Amino acid sequence: MIRRVLSWLIVLVALGGIYLAYTLWPDEDLNWAVASLVLLLLGLGLFYLRYERSRVSSKEIAVIASLAAFAIVGRIIFAPFPNFKPTTYLVILAGYVFGPRAGFMVGATAAVASNVYFGQGAWTPWQMLAWGLAGASAGLFGRLRGEKVTPYELAAFGMVWGFLFGWIMNLWTWLSTVYPLTFETWLLTNTTSLLFDISHAAANVIFALLLTRRFLPILWRFRKKLTITTLEVLPHEKSN
Repeated sequence: MIRRVLSWLIVLVALGGIYLAYTLWPDEDLNWAVASLVLLLLGLGLFYLRYERSRVSSKEIAVIASLAAFAIVGRIIFAPFPNFKPTTYLVILAGYVFGPRAGFMVGATAAVASNVYFGQGAWTPWQMLAWGLAGASAGLFGRLRGEKVTPYELAAFGMVWGFLFGWIMNLWTWLSTVYPLTFETWLLTNTTSLLFDISHAAANVIFALLLTRRFLPILWRFRKKLTITTLEVLPHEKSN
């Protein structure tokens, strides 16, 4: 009951924030920036509430925390290299093996935790969304390909997300710092970040080709150990 009330409270606060954004600030571009941020925080808050209410084992939480820690450390170690980090690849790998929910959690947690080092700001929820979606979509991809996936397929998937991640973050930049909000300024924003997006995509491809054959079987073994199989005992078997 308390959690349901809290969920509705988050929705009401978000709607109130959007209303204030459209009434207090006369600049429409600033309104879009605030409104999009409020909606994003609402979505992330509801997801975390839903995750907290779901039946998640302590082992799964430990695995998610460990994978998020790997992604965080990877981002910090490669900090001197702009947009060339293993974080996105590790998030994709986690989502691919453990499913969309775990993938989103690893991505979102890695973003907010690593920004303790890199700096928190209005961009943090957008990074949580981008990495979370990368992990969640990898989980859906994993349901299609399973253990048959090749490093080349994960490399191609990572390359796509190298650009998608950049476009999501460019949307934040465009809404928050660019005026006026037109198709031309949106196109210019994406064009100026093209080299960073290429670097991000190249990193995902290289890490996928180098690490997949070594790390993917290890994660599959972890998942099998976490899987609980229930066997039904038939009446005649009980008598024996």
